Parts: sequence; structure tokens; C-alpha cells
Amino acid sequence: MTDTRLVTAPGDYDRWNSLPQMFFEQARRTPGVPFLWHKLGGAWVPTRYGQAADQIRRLARGLAAFGLKPGERVVLLAESRPEWAIADLAIMAAGGITVPAYTTNTVADHHHILTHSGAAAVIVSTKALASRLLPAAITAPELRWIVAIEDLGLAQRPAKSVFAWSQVMTTGDAAPDLVDERVASLKRSDTACFIYTSGTGGTPKGVMLSHGAIVANCRGAFGVLSELNLTHEVFLSFLPLSHAYEHTAGLYFPISIGAEIYYAESVEKLVENIAEVRPTIMTAVPRLYEVMYRRIVTGLARASASKRRWFERTLALGRRKALGLAPLSFLERLLDRACELLVRRKVRQRFGGRLKAFVSGGAALNPEIGAFFLALGLRILQGYGQTEAGPVISVNRLGRVRIDTVGPAIDGVEIRLAEDGEILVRGEVVMQGYWRDEEATAKTVIDGWLHTGDIGTLDKDGYLKITDRKKDLIKLSGGDNISPARIEGFLVAQPEIAQAMVWGDRRPHLVGLLVPDNDFLAQWAERHQKPNELAQLRDNPELVRTLAEVVDRVNAHLSAVERVRRIALAPEGFTIENGMLTPSLKIRRHKIRERFGTLIDALYER
Repeated sequence: MTDTRLVTAPGDYDRWNSLPQMFFEQARRTPGVPFLWHKLGGAWVPTRYGQAADQIRRLARGLAAFGLKPGERVVLLAESRPEWAIADLAIMAAGGITVPAYTTNTVADHHHILTHSGAAAVIVSTKALASRLLPAAITAPELRWIVAIEDLGLAQRPAKSVFAWSQVMTTGDAAPDLVDERVASLKRSDTACFIYTSGTGGTPKGVMLSHGAIVANCRGAFGVLSELNLTHEVFLSFLPLSHAYEHTAGLYFPISIGAEIYYAESVEKLVENIAEVRPTIMTAVPRLYEVMYRRIVTGLARASASKRRWFERTLALGRRKALGLAPLSFLERLLDRACELLVRRKVRQRFGGRLKAFVSGGAALNPEIGAFFLALGLRILQGYGQTEAGPVISVNRLGRVRIDTVGPAIDGVEIRLAEDGEILVRGEVVMQGYWRDEEATAKTVIDGWLHTGDIGTLDKDGYLKITDRKKDLIKLSGGDNISPARIEGFLVAQPEIAQAMVWGDRRPHLVGLLVPDNDFLAQWAERHQKPNELAQLRDNPELVRTLAEVVDRVNAHLSAVERVRRIALAPEGFTIENGMLTPSLKIRRHKIRERFGTLIDALYER
């Protein structure tokens, strides 16, 4: 890695009017510096800033030549790879608006996004992803054409025109070069992208983010991370670029400082890739830390008694230092130095040896797990955000980490609390609104303040702590927002299930608490010669297995993150009398959680 001093100044963020302008300026400054890396034939291959700029220009000219008009939407469906970033920038450089789509989307999800956004075109990477996209594309009324990054292997001509990525590039070579003119015309207030996020009813809403919102987010991140003595940084990206967090923190912030971005081969190869790439900064979600924590603890159980003792000393002393619990005595400081050599240095080497910081976002980090890594000498800066805020709102600061909080607001963002404790946010980072949903927009952004739906507290130093969720949404530890009501609706539509409560907030996956239908339960009990009482049958493995098959039936129609992985049967039904139903017969999720928390938690321990 070239030890080049950082070329970005804080004032640059105020000058940049658009994301393409920001990129092209960086490309002119450092054309020979590697930008995007991917694994090819077992070796890491770079696309340099200058090369990427040329490809973006060619693709932008090609998209315009194929008829893309300023303001039209283009759905982008691809894995995290160099073409994703190139396509995103090219769409905007041609005057279009990018609509990222998750690779895990179902046909129904794609159909909603294509029709609701009014997409004029789609860029898709592989045959596997196209298999769920094309059935939805056929009936999308405003969709005119599809660009395929790879050969889709189509046996017959689809209803929509399909063009190869290379064909669009070649068309761009012969098209008029109006890229600089279009980029110069873009304003900070122009829409850069629609990022679809689930609403309380389960129907995804299109969050409209301006160029200025994302540039301002990058400026706020710069204000926090510049304390790391930023030079020429290396990021390892493994989260989906369709996620607002990775889109800003894992793509556009690195661009803003002229950094290199490596795309991990897969989550399974992430540890191997970390050792190869040796990143200096990584953006991650709590799920990653949970996995790493379990691996370290599992490995420790197999270590010698001497190694375990040193590890335990390191944790105890490191925790006191990191959390400011009590000063170390002279002898403890000497012992801590030994821990640094024998334990912490080896842990850092497992992460490549030059990692300056992990930035945690997308969901709440378990404070105990955060403190564990801080004690081992790994910086974790936990933050908080929402797609509707571009997404970063607050982040902990170096040397001032309070692991049970999400830190103070980033530069350019104001935070205040409503009378009921709801967190309100104001600044350029706030969305322009929900596409084609004025009613939801008016309820969410009032007098310039974004109503986050989260409840929190602010201490005297401005550090924000999230205490509850006002919105009835589940956020998995991987950062995905899930509407439990949507999944519960599918479950109770099955004849065998009368009531269902889905749980998983800040957890790696969903679990379900079910109440069987009375008629089904009676028939099952008679068939198996068992008593027809839920309290006695709820632990019956055959009954649980039967209902698990029903859940599998539902899961087959859900995206991967929406699937219920484990179930238990509630000891009793949810009623108004026992406080688990409202008078309008809606389940009281937190009441059920309070009553059956032990049963739910046990599902994650299997």
C-alpha cells in the first residue's frame, strides 16, 4: 500500500455538489491508485481510479444513448463487486437515479420495487439473480430494457429487451460525450437514489436521498475518522451495497478520501480475506462481532490452561481501561504490558495487523461483546443511523468510547428528544421523503425534523443511548429491518396456526412463538392419542415438528432474512384477559416477550 498522505480536506465536502463530481475529482487526483479490488483466479485484481473513471464515462454515455433520461430510475441488482460501484456512478453521471435492490429479494419484492419506482431500466449481474428478476420485469409497465453484466443464458427472448454490459459500453464509445456537462448540472438537492426499506405494514417504502445527504454523511464520517490519522486507507467490504449503511460508509466515504475497497469473496471466506487484505478500516454490523466473539471463545476453550489465564487477565485489565472502571496500579500496568505482547498483539495480527478501527452500525451492538473487543485492543466505534438519514446520525469518538451508547451526533446533524423520548434528527442528511407516499412523508418529517421512531436518552456530553423502539419493526443484528406483522400474517393464514408472534430484534435471525389452531390441535391429539391441552402438548416433539413443517411452507415464500428459523409453542393463547392482546385484538409484542422471554431466549441457545 502506498503511504500517500490524505488528499481530502474538510472543505471539499462543502464544494462537492454530487457523488459523481466527488468521484471524478478523486480520480483526477490519483488516477493510478487502486480503487476497487476483486478476486479473480485466486488473485486479487485492481481497478484503478483512472480506469474506473473511464468505464463510468463509457457506461454513462451508453445508458444515455439507450434512452435513459435525467430523473429516470434504474434498478441495480448485483452482488458487491466492482461493476456495482461503476454502474451506480454511471447511472447518476447520466442524470439517472439508482434504485439498489437486494440480491435476496423475492419475485414479489422485485415486482413491487420495479412498478413502484417506475424504473426505466435494470442492471443485473448473473443468471441466478435474473431468475427472480425477469418474472417480475415482464409486468413492470415502465421498464424498457435490461442490462446484463454477465451472460444470462436465456433460452428464449424475454418480453423486455436485454443488452449485454459490453454492448452498452461499446455504444457509449461512439456516443456524444456529455458526461462532464451532466455532472456539472447536478445539484446537492437532486435525488441520487431510492433505497427501499420496510414500513410497519411490511410494504417497502422508497427513501429518496439527495446527493447532498450522502455527501454530508461522508463529511460527518470524516470528522470522526480523521482522528485515526487517515492516509491511504484500505477497506474490506462484505455487506450488501444495497444496504444504506454500506452504500454510504463502505462505498462513498472511501471514495471521498481516495481509499481502496476490496470486495470480500463471501462471508464464509471473510476471515481468510481479512488476513490477505489487511484492512485499515472495516464497516460491519453486530452480527459479525457476534460470530467472531463465539469463534474466539470456542477456540479459547480448547487452549491450554496457561493461555486461558493470560487471556482472562487481558480481558479483566483491558475492560477496566476501556470502560474507565478503575485506574491500574503500577504492578497492573506492568502486567498489562505483558498482556499487550502475549495476547493483544496476536489478536490484532489475526485481523491483518494494521486495523485502525471497526465501525459498527446497522443495528445495536451488545455492550458486553463491544467491551470484549475493546479489552482486546480492537477499536470499535458504535454508531446509529437510519436509511432516512443517509444513514449515519451519531458515532462514538476515538478515546471517548462509551460502548453502551451510540455516541454524539456527527458534524452537521442535530439531535433532540420529543416529549415522549422519541429521537428527532435534523440536517442535510435527512431524506427528501418517501417516493409516491406523501402521507408517510408528512408523518415522518415534520418541520424539517426526522421522527426516527426510536426512543432514547441524551447525556450531558450529547452521547445518545437507544432505549426502545417506537416503531413496530424488528432490526436483526445483521442490520436488516423486518416487519413482524407481515410474517405473522402469513403464519396465521395457515390452517394449523391460530396466533403467532415473531421475535428477533438485535438477534441474528427470527424465531416464532406459535399458538396452534384449536380444531387442528384436537384432531392431532386424537390421531396421536394425546390429551387435547396445549399446556401438556407444547413440548411434544412430534407436534413441534409438524408445526415446523408448516412454518417451512411459509418460509418458502419469504426472503432469506424473513424466514423463521426456530419455533416454540406458547403455554397458552394470547387473549385480552391475560394482557397479550389489545381490545382491537392486536398482539402486544412486548407483553408477550415479558411473559415468555425465557422460552423465546431458549430458542437462540439450541
